[in-house]
Amino acid sequence: MAIPSIDSVEPFQTKDGSTIRELAHPAWTLAVNQSLAHATVPEGLETDEHYHPVSEEIYHFTAGSGRMRLGEEEFTVEPGQAVVIPPGVVHKLWNTGAVALTLICCCAPAYSHDDTVLTGR
Repeated sequence: MAIPSIDSVEPFQTKDGSTIRELAHPAWTLAVNQSLAHATVPEGLETDEHYHPVSEEIYHFTAGSGRMRLGEEEFTVEPGQAVVIPPGVVHKLWNTGAVALTLICCCAPAYSHDDTVLTGR
């Protein structure tokens, strides 16, 4: 059984431009219907606006500060908050703070580059 720690997982850049470390995924853990990742948006940067036709996501912010667009709404995000992102809803993050904006992201079904559609905006 795989029980990864964040320091043992190689980071990679997702299609939206954020850097993630997958902590659980059906491809290599006992997870069946979801994935869990630690994501980072460096200070001064932002993700590309995108949506997921199939996956629902939940973001739980753990450090830093920023802004988020979810559909037509924009709001401030900070540690301790959780945001549910339904399938098909456009979203984007901006790091507006002086340190990395970090979050835990749960995707159901599990994250896939193929389920990420960039809007080009």
